[in-house]
Amino acid sequence: QVQLVESGGGLVQPGGSLRLSCAASGFTSGYYVIAWFRQAPGKEREGVSCISWGDGRAHYADSLKGRFTISRDNAKNTVSLQMDRLKPEDTAVYYCAANLYYIDYDADIYDYWGQGTQVTVSS
Repeated sequence: QVQLVESGGGLVQPGGSLRLSCAASGFTSGYYVIAWFRQAPGKEREGVSCISWGDGRAHYADSLKGRFTISRDNAKNTVSLQMDRLKPEDTAVYYCAANLYYIDYDADIYDYWGQGTQVTVSS
């Protein structure tokens, strides 16, 4: 059974940085894709970035390119999301999720989800 646990959220000032981590366990294949989604109050869940567990191919939502960086550490079974130059509109609950094979931001195809971690960008 795949399990995902996020950590690293918190309160940060505009322009600051945060690094989120997703601890993964239970993978039985190198073909999993891990994604970060976020959901702000009153808004739909949106995809932020995703990465292939096996070969590290990364993809970013167009609106976030250049500010967010996704990476994975296979030895530690973690996927990280480095978020720089944060803006108030980045405030949301951030979730990591996993699906087998697909680099995609359709939340419905993701079979496994973490519990989420709150990120608040405010002065």
